[in-house]
Amino acid sequence: MSQPKQDQVIFQTTHIDSPIYIKEQKGHYQRVRRLLSSMLLCLFIVIPFFQYQGQQAVLFDLTSQKLHFFSFIFYPHDLLLFVFIFIIAAFLLFVVSKKYGRVWCGFTCPQTIWTLLFVWVEHRIEGNRAQRIALDSTPLTIKKIMLKTTKHFIWLLISALTSLVFMSYFNPVTSLYTDLVTGNLSSTFLNWTFIFLVCTYINAGWIREKMCEHMCPYSRFQSVMFNESTSIVTYNNERGEQRGARKLKHSKPAHLGDCVDCNLCVHVCPVGIDIREGLQYQCISCGLCIDACDQVMARFGYKERLISFAKTVRQTKNTAVIFYTLTIIALAIAFSVWLSYRSPIELTVIKDRNTLYRQLSTGQIENVFQLKFINKSMQPITLTLNTTLENTFSISGGNSITLMSQQSYQKTLVIKSPVDYNTVVKPFNFILKDAKTNNVVLARKSNFHALSHTQ
Repeated sequence: MSQPKQDQVIFQTTHIDSPIYIKEQKGHYQRVRRLLSSMLLCLFIVIPFFQYQGQQAVLFDLTSQKLHFFSFIFYPHDLLLFVFIFIIAAFLLFVVSKKYGRVWCGFTCPQTIWTLLFVWVEHRIEGNRAQRIALDSTPLTIKKIMLKTTKHFIWLLISALTSLVFMSYFNPVTSLYTDLVTGNLSSTFLNWTFIFLVCTYINAGWIREKMCEHMCPYSRFQSVMFNESTSIVTYNNERGEQRGARKLKHSKPAHLGDCVDCNLCVHVCPVGIDIREGLQYQCISCGLCIDACDQVMARFGYKERLISFAKTVRQTKNTAVIFYTLTIIALAIAFSVWLSYRSPIELTVIKDRNTLYRQLSTGQIENVFQLKFINKSMQPITLTLNTTLENTFSISGGNSITLMSQQSYQKTLVIKSPVDYNTVVKPFNFILKDAKTNNVVLARKSNFHALSHTQ
């Protein structure tokens, strides 16, 4: 039987209506996954406990609309930060998908990590795959109720802990657990905690592979990322066929290939597909079928990697990967430049829109400005406020501002023109300088409005 062409099988699907009972599997790719999963889970749990200058190092403060990230504090007007991060992350995913297929899904996706964690609990309580199938097929008994109740209780406990850890990114962890025990958490916070608990429980315990098959957008567009040089989980059709059962320690029948048709590759698959039928969009490139097949090949004394990560053809270069990589580098440079030039002080100038100007009895023209300052740094700072207007303009409201760390401050500034001023609109800048170094911190444009004598 000849190897199917990739473009013929990439949209092939296996429709499975019955529940999927995942067999626990050991092997190289399972060890890699568990190592990565353990590292990511540990990071997920401990990051909220990191402290920087007496505050939580990573915190999304939704009440104050601030993101704390070590020495950086970002506000809603720093939206460009997230634009850069999401675009860079997307192109990184494109590079990985182009070279290695859906390894993100198989090894580091939270859905896969939590699903296999729930399956691990299920295996420890209800037994191996055969025992779980037998348990589900038996009538309801006290033993079955106890096993199912224990399993779901642990699932709910894991979901609750997951939800609390996730919410600790939005509520200071130093007070989160204390407030939870004492009942001081707000109803809004508790409602969101409950929502994430339910989502975790349903996604990892009940939906599982359906999330990857039908809800995850990545699985829907991944096919456009693949080409002949992409490493994908592949069954060696020429070596494996004709598949058929045989006995251990017996010579392989001449009419059979290496595949012993044990179906272990199907039993260990988290999405329940048969990789021997060709690449299917449900495949998450987890490598569990490779581990299972290698184990069987070793028992029969056959060469390993009947199923393996392989490319359809070998290419010296991949133009798309080069383009994506250059784009990532360019975006990273742009992000670094933007971050280095980002001012620690934010100034918003709001002109009194109800009255653009007032003409005084002295013949002067008066403009009123509302200035809003935000200190986005972790240190207090004293600033001097000046303008580029001529000395003939008078400014009242003070020109010295001291801002504490993360402080917001508003002040009203009144600017008066000289007598007999007749320019309709005069552009100028507000200049903020560091009082200690006299260095310009930032400048903001504005306009001075007046009534022309010609009107």
